[in-house]
Amino acid sequence: MQERTLRQEVSSGKSDKQIAAKRPGKVPDRDMVWIPGGTFMMGSDHHYPEEGPAHLVRVDGFWMDRYAVTNKQFQRFVKATGYVTVAERPPKPEDYPGAIPDLLVPGSAVFQQPKHRVNLQTCSWWVYVPGANWRHPAGPGSSIKGRENYPVVHIAYEDALAYAAWAGKSLPTEAQWEFAARGGRDGPCWCDSLLRN
Repeated sequence: MQERTLRQEVSSGKSDKQIAAKRPGKVPDRDMVWIPGGTFMMGSDHHYPEEGPAHLVRVDGFWMDRYAVTNKQFQRFVKATGYVTVAERPPKPEDYPGAIPDLLVPGSAVFQQPKHRVNLQTCSWWVYVPGANWRHPAGPGSSIKGRENYPVVHIAYEDALAYAAWAGKSLPTEAQWEFAARGGRDGPCWCDSLLRN
């Protein structure tokens, strides 16, 4: 949903009980759960600038997968469709003007455990690794063998959209995801106490 639509919903006059009561009859998939809608304070005025300003949002009830998509599920999708993820495709030179052509190779950012304390304001623990993708999560030489039930990684937004369309589902909006992740809690997120210490 676009933010404009969300603001319209907040001003629509529907009560949270009316929104939550809209649950459709049949469960679309056995691993999906119904998230009753409601109103919450979305965003934050205390973390990253792009998360603010905090604002009141109302979402209708929605279905959401109970679990993250696994490597096994994503592998079925790729086998059925021949889909190639963003991390498996060479980056387009026009998207990276001035880049050295030899560096425009398929890959993704991989977490590297720092050996010492780091500044938490930077992402120094993520390193671009040529050849890293969902099949090779730590780069060439790694695999998902034995990790079939782990969440699939190195998936871009367009990859997630393609998978969801194939599975007959849709991705939650940012508002739906935040509402579900809060688990009914409004106000500061669970991580606030960690950030204060």
